[in-house]
Amino acid sequence: MKFLAAYLLLNAGGNAAPSADDIKKLLATVGVESDDSRIASLLESLNGKDIAELIQEGQSKLASVPTGGAVASAGAAAGGAAADEAKEEAKEEEKEESDDDMGFGLFD
Repeated sequence: MKFLAAYLLLNAGGNAAPSADDIKKLLATVGVESDDSRIASLLESLNGKDIAELIQEGQSKLASVPTGGAVASAGAAAGGAAADEAKEEAKEEEKEESDDDMGFGLFD
């Protein structure tokens, strides 16, 4: 991911086709070690492709990915159940406390 980010930064900075050396230099400025095989793999996969088209294609693919709305609903339902349980526990505790008002205790 960091190699792709470096490639995209160089591309946005005006370098239409960053080389492996360009990517290594950029990563070295922020103290990141380079992996020649991963950079070579990245450059091979991006060779001859337009970055703007790849980004557009990726955005269209991401549009179909669920974003977790169902998880939030399930979480809210679970939270509601937990709240109901807490209310029931509070009622049970109130019942136990009301026994103290009877004037005697367990060990009297």
